[in-house]
Parts: sequence; structure tokens; C-alpha cells
Amino acid sequence: MQMSKIKPIPKYMLKRIQKEDMKYLHYKQGTLRFYAYMTKNAGELVKVTVAVKYKKGNWYCKQVAVHGVHSKICFIKDIVFHMLGGYSVGWYAEGLQKYPKWYEDPRWDVADDKNFDPFAPVINPEYLSNFPEYKYSAVERYRGVEYLKYLRTYEQYPQLEYLMKAGLSDFKYSKQILEKIGKDKRFCKWLLANRTEIHNSYHYVAVILRAYRTGQPLERLQKFEEWKHQFIHEKDLRDLRQEFVGKYESLFQYLDKQGIFPYVYQDYYRACRYLGLDMTEEKNRFPHDFNRWHDIRTNEFKTAKALKDEQERKKLYEDFALIAEKYVGLQESKDGFAIVIARSPADLIREGKALHHCVGQMGYDQKFIKEQTLIFFVRNSSDPDTPFVTMEYSLQSKKILQCYADHNSHPDETVLNFVRKKWLPYANRKVRAMQKSA
Repeated sequence: MQMSKIKPIPKYMLKRIQKEDMKYLHYKQGTLRFYAYMTKNAGELVKVTVAVKYKKGNWYCKQVAVHGVHSKICFIKDIVFHMLGGYSVGWYAEGLQKYPKWYEDPRWDVADDKNFDPFAPVINPEYLSNFPEYKYSAVERYRGVEYLKYLRTYEQYPQLEYLMKAGLSDFKYSKQILEKIGKDKRFCKWLLANRTEIHNSYHYVAVILRAYRTGQPLERLQKFEEWKHQFIHEKDLRDLRQEFVGKYESLFQYLDKQGIFPYVYQDYYRACRYLGLDMTEEKNRFPHDFNRWHDIRTNEFKTAKALKDEQERKKLYEDFALIAEKYVGLQESKDGFAIVIARSPADLIREGKALHHCVGQMGYDQKFIKEQTLIFFVRNSSDPDTPFVTMEYSLQSKKILQCYADHNSHPDETVLNFVRKKWLPYANRKVRAMQKSA
């Protein structure tokens, strides 16, 4: 490529550029646009970039840069690049300015090939057919504007043709993929077998190589890689990043198995840490039924936090009391037993401590105020203030979910018969009537 060999824009090419530009003139008037065309310069394939502007009823077009496929330099004229503002072009010679800009000069100048290469659609890509060395480059499948970069890549990695014909153009500039294709025939066959899945969704290069090496599913490895990027870059996951440093894989496998995302697990993790649980224990770190324990721990967290904050504690007790009052009509006293509804979170804590079970610790107060379940205490009528049996009732299914005495033991048959055969039908009738009236 030689500066002295630069020729003016051919008339037929000028017409093609103008015809293409007129398609968009209705919303680009007054703005600077760039186009490019392919030609030869001293036998070398070059791309000439032109600047276009429409002003005062006239259309203007001028050459501003010339890049060669094998050149380390480019030639520029009347163009400058601003780090924040992008490219500017001077139009003094065309009569659109009173004075020339500092970077305008009727002579061509020299710059590094990597510079002064704005986005510019190529008007005549068919010109490449004049170069037999690119016959098998599959450049006709290329849909971008960086034709010189594409051809340079092809010259270094002829296997680019295979990648393009396989429909995997997203990886055309990946040296790792291209080198692997050139060295490993089994990898080529694997790519063909999985090209539909690879083409239909984005995959990291590292994921593709790992999937080939290990035989693991692409989708699963891609998910893990995305989570890894989240862990590395997002500040909100800093505490988890510190907890699982060097052990991401075990966490990701657990998240995948449970069908959850990192931020959901983080909520659980923070709740457990706030509650003082030992997260080195497997049962806390990776509970078997995550969704169940997530709800339990986050509800416990809300309660613990509310009990420390006066305003939140007050609201918790008020909300609890409102629900208790709403369903106070479900209480019953008969056959030597009394069933009373819990009136406050403190009642649950006292009941749990007295009977050595978890009603005061597992977020039942949060489920209560959300009307997911109601907690009732079964008492002996002769000793109504002494904890005896605790019962959990579902408003949705209208069933008794749990009914336990001291240390989670089963009450005797007399209690169970009363609860199931006398109180439950009575309570269900009351609830249906309330729901119907509501």
C-alpha cells in the first residue's frame, strides 16, 4: 500500500454510496456518517473509509482513511479521534467552514493501522471475489464490517472457514477455538454435533472447551460460569465470595441441584449468620430441602430483627394480635379440654421452651401473621395456664399439620380424638363461614 497510489473515489462508487446513504437521509440530515469500499492499492487489498454529510441541500462525500490488509500503518486525512466524543471530520475544502480545523491538511498523513477505523458499512463486499487467495475463506458468510480483520484472521487460521460453515460465527476471533479446531479432529466433530445448542444461546469459550473435555452439559457449565462471574464482580455477593473462596464448585452444584440462584441462597446465608448458626455444619450450609429451610430461617431472621428493633417489634406484636383476634372464634372448651389461640410471639416462645419444641424458633410467628397457619394451645380445663399440647392448623387446607406434646411426642388418643373429631369439624365450619362472608 502506497500513499502515492491513492485514487479519488470512482464515480460509480460515489453513486453507490450516495444511493445507500439516501435510504437513511430522513433521520440523518446534518449528522456525520461513514461508509467504506474495497479496492486495490499497489496490488494490496485496501479498505477506503469515506465521510458523508448532507447540509444546506447538498450531499458531500470525502475519503478520510485507507487501511491495507497487510499494512501496519493507515493513511488519514481531515479526520481526528476524540476519546470521549468519537470522530470529527473537517469540511473546509468543501466550503462548509470559514476556517480549516487544526487537523485538516490537503495531504495524506500516516497513523497506526489500529486507529482511525470508524464503524463503516462496506458498500462492495463482492469485490473480494477478485482475490483467489480468499476463495475458501467463507467471507461471504461474514455479516460484519471488519472485513480486513476477518481476512487477517483467516490467513493466520485457515480453519476459520470450518467455523463459519458450521454456523458458529460468534467465535470467529477466538484463538483458543480456532487453534483447537486446527489440532483436534475430534473437537471438530463435537462442535458439529453440538452446533445447534451453541448457536442458539451465548456460551463462554471456556465453557465450550470444558464441555468438550469433560462431557458435561453445556447449559449447566454456562450457568456455573455466569454464577462465577457474579461472585467475582458483584459487591452484594462479597460475603458469600469470602465464605466459599476456592469452593465455588460445591456451592454451584448445590444451587443447581436445588434449582435456586445465588441471591436466593444469599438471603438464607445472611439469615443463618444473623441467627448465629454454624455454617460449617453441612445441615446448615446445604440443607436437604432448601426452600423449606429458607422460609424458616428468613422468618426467624425477621422475628429476631423485630425483637431487637422497638418499632418493628411493636408492629410484629400488633399484627400478631390482630390475626389472633380475627380467629379467636375458633377457640373451644369441651370434654375437659380447652383450645386457645396464641396471642403473641411471646406466647410461642414460652410454649416452645416449656414443651421443648420449636414453635417459638422456626418462624411460626411470621407464618401466623401472614395467615398461612394458626397456632393453638391445647390445655386441660382444670389447669388452663400450663402448656400441654401445641397444634398447627392450616387455613388453606383446613387440616391439622402438627399436634405435639412435650419433646415432640404424640399426645394420647383422648387428646387426638378431641382435636380431630370434635374441634377440627367445628373450626372448619367457622373458617368456611368467615371466608364466605368475606
